[in-house]
Amino acid sequence: MDWSFFLACSAAFFLGLSKAGLKGLGIVVVVLMVHSAGAKASTGLLLPLLIVGDILAVLYYNRFAKWKYLYQFMPAMVIGVIIAAYFGHQIDEQTFKFWMAIIALISVIILFWRDLKKDRSYPKNPLFAGIMGITSGFTTMIGNLAGAFSNMYFLATQLPKNEIIATSAWVFFLINLFKLPIHIFSWGTITVDSVQEDLLLIPAVLIGFVVGLNVVKRFNEAWYRRFLLIATAVGAIAIFF
Repeated sequence: MDWSFFLACSAAFFLGLSKAGLKGLGIVVVVLMVHSAGAKASTGLLLPLLIVGDILAVLYYNRFAKWKYLYQFMPAMVIGVIIAAYFGHQIDEQTFKFWMAIIALISVIILFWRDLKKDRSYPKNPLFAGIMGITSGFTTMIGNLAGAFSNMYFLATQLPKNEIIATSAWVFFLINLFKLPIHIFSWGTITVDSVQEDLLLIPAVLIGFVVGLNVVKRFNEAWYRRFLLIATAVGAIAIFF
């Protein structure tokens, strides 16, 4: 089997796990896809698969969605996407890869900080939602790395697990649809060839999603988080090489 395609299949499987509710696996997906297709090209290859995963998550978790948090978060996220769409188009491959790695490492630091901080309360004012929204929009457009920042916002809402999964699923479904024409017509990262490869990868997304639903119900979250944070840190460093 072609090594690049194997990495892409692995990324698609982890994407399915992530969309099933194992939030935080996004960095693993990004790292695998970067090594499979390159930094900038991977963003276009990944986006249609993300939308497939979003659809699965929306269909499964829709009954738990809390719309007022979506309305609060989405406008700022759209602004972040627009900013990234302008600057990202001007960034060369090496710089693009460098900033993806920096964003990933910052995400890891944020996640570690959140776990170690005894006071886990978060600001609930509109400014906090705006900052997290713009940052999430920028990072999701640059390298599909919005997870840590969007998670901070949703944790601030103090919603139960299923409601966080459902509401964030709707947020990313809508924002990924918004990103679609930018990748097609401006960045040119979604092509006929990339879509054909995506069609081959969709089964891996479906399998990952089904497996993920079972893991979400049964996995010991504390031990999983420790493993995930270490894996995320290693993955972020791996982007540099």
